[in-house]
Amino acid sequence: MIVQYTDLIDSGERMKEQLIEWLEASGPWAFIISLAANTIISLLAFVPSVFITAANLSFFGFAEGLLLSFSGEIFGLLVSFYVYRKGFSFLKKTKAPKNAMLQNLSKTKGKDAFFLILALRIFPFAPSGAVTLAAAYSKVSAGVFFSASLIGKIPAVLIEGFAVQQVLKADWRVQLMTGIGSIL
Repeated sequence: MIVQYTDLIDSGERMKEQLIEWLEASGPWAFIISLAANTIISLLAFVPSVFITAANLSFFGFAEGLLLSFSGEIFGLLVSFYVYRKGFSFLKKTKAPKNAMLQNLSKTKGKDAFFLILALRIFPFAPSGAVTLAAAYSKVSAGVFFSASLIGKIPAVLIEGFAVQQVLKADWRVQLMTGIGSIL
């Protein structure tokens, strides 16, 4: 079981290193590569973006990397919201959800939706894709989704950035234990 955890951690490290290679090779267009990577990860819904944050902090430095990670997260969640909503509009026409939670969520809108999205976005390790998928399925307006996500992502990205920065500076044993702890 420990081998599986170390393989997962090693996979994240390889993704970070690959992204850094792409950033180095792209020269002045490196920020576009980072934004594209964040958008792709957002569209995949359940793949964590922490390795992108790690690559951004390593390549661009803390302040610029954090700003770029925040921008990428916001751009990615907006693109994902519209893509998911388009897909859900097709599905809603063909079949109503049977799950009671999805039926209730599909009715959420206005300030209730704003505060729910905000609360879920503030927590940095809540699956961002799940929040976006749920919001796209609901009746929340794009404006409410965007404003709640924008405000909620500020502390989330700051917390993630500081956590990643500390892990990047840490000894490999601390990195291993942090990785195993985050998986458990």
